[in-house]
Amino acid sequence: MAQRMRGFAGFPAGRLRQVRIPDQFFSELLPLIDDLAELKLTLYCFWRLARQQGKVRYLRRADLFADERLLDALATPERPAEAVLADAIERAVARGTLLRVYVRREGRSEEEWLFMNTARSREIVSRIRQGELPDIEELAIEETAQLHVERPSIFTLYEQNIGLLQPLIADELRDAERTYPPEWIEEAFREAARMNKRSWRYVLAILERWAAEGKDDGIAERDSAEARRRRYIPDEYADLIEH
Repeated sequence: MAQRMRGFAGFPAGRLRQVRIPDQFFSELLPLIDDLAELKLTLYCFWRLARQQGKVRYLRRADLFADERLLDALATPERPAEAVLADAIERAVARGTLLRVYVRREGRSEEEWLFMNTARSREIVSRIRQGELPDIEELAIEETAQLHVERPSIFTLYEQNIGLLQPLIADELRDAERTYPPEWIEEAFREAARMNKRSWRYVLAILERWAAEGKDDGIAERDSAEARRRRYIPDEYADLIEH
């Protein structure tokens, strides 16, 4: 059975943070990469290194394996994500995209460091291999850079609870995300799923009712399914929503 394609709602409006990628990536490196996981890892490394500050920018192997969103991006039905990532690292190192050194600092176990193969990184790697470790002040300070989303976006909630995202609904979802608190949106999706009403109109009706009449802290377990339905569905939506 073919796997369903997940939709992308597009980049949001406003100024977006940029990641610099050298022209040579597209003209020289991209034609050489013949493995999807290696390509994903390479782009991820550009992104994550760009979020670092300091003279010595590098990635630790352990940090890559700790990033759940990266692992999710690499997972396949045939192989576990950790195996795919390990293979992608080996490919990128063998190709020369990444430079690898093993570092043991005082009081720590041996670590595997990965550098993007730039002139600056080649100089640093050469120094490390000669036993000259960078000063701690030179090491990169990294922002919170894991591919982690603390709260699911409305698009993720839609796909998890309703189905494949369609471009025509994306603007409605953006409007709702700007209009209602994130907690309300999550709870409205949960309530719709609990009532087995997997419809965006049902979710929107809940949000509109809360905005118009106020939102309770919770729903009493003694409420019947019909009572819940009447509470959340405005009269004008009653004929539009299956129940």
